[in-house]
Amino acid sequence: MDTFVLYAVAGLCLAGSFFKNREKTALALRKAFKAFEGILPQLCIVLLLVAIALAVLDTDMVSLVIGKNSGVFGVFIAAVIGSITLIPGFVAFPAAAALLHNGAGTVQIAAFVSTLMMVGVVTLPLEMKYFGKRTALLRNGAAFLFSFIVAFFVGWVMGL
Repeated sequence: MDTFVLYAVAGLCLAGSFFKNREKTALALRKAFKAFEGILPQLCIVLLLVAIALAVLDTDMVSLVIGKNSGVFGVFIAAVIGSITLIPGFVAFPAAAALLHNGAGTVQIAAFVSTLMMVGVVTLPLEMKYFGKRTALLRNGAAFLFSFIVAFFVGWVMGL
């Protein structure tokens, strides 16, 4: 029901914009479609990889590695995977939801998503080039450690 309400509100806002200024609305829709076209290949590849991973890894395997009972080891594994994975945020959250649905723990997923957003092992060489080796390593190390604080805070909040 919430989704229907959000789509209805978006449709009404779009209609209001169209009646106010057709040219600007058409331009905005063209720009939005161009942005969508640019994002679509990344989205499809990541969704395909997540689908393959979920097909290969059954619920028991996900629960074993990053499930609620995997403890600190599972949090660490999720943080390492998040650190080396390079996917955009708009794909990370649906992927995290799919993992949660398949048996992953909330603390582990919090570590995965927070490292995914804050730590960049893949982009580290570029970061070192622009900010210097020391700064890039310090920032990534601090972000990696902070992701554990975030994960355990999420666990604490979910346990209330």
